[in-house]
Amino acid sequence: MSKTSFPCTACGQCCKNVHLSEYTNSLDRGDGTCRHLDDKSLLCTIYEQRPIICRIEDYHEKYLSHLYDWDGFVKMNLEVCKQLKDSNKIPK
Repeated sequence: MSKTSFPCTACGQCCKNVHLSEYTNSLDRGDGTCRHLDDKSLLCTIYEQRPIICRIEDYHEKYLSHLYDWDGFVKMNLEVCKQLKDSNKIPK
């Protein structure tokens, strides 16, 4: 059985808040935003070569699959997405 894809809406909130995690803060360009985020399109400028922490399916498989099943991991990430959107008043 194949996994469902992560339901990313490309809102950019995870990329605008890389300073909040020890795993992504090295990507901070100085204002909390990932240095690879295009501010206009909200897309990653290095998408095909992005770090594994940004490739949610690969990161889960390599580091977290023994701790969380995929559906539970997606649910946790969607809760974080909602919190970031709510704190920045971004439409869901």
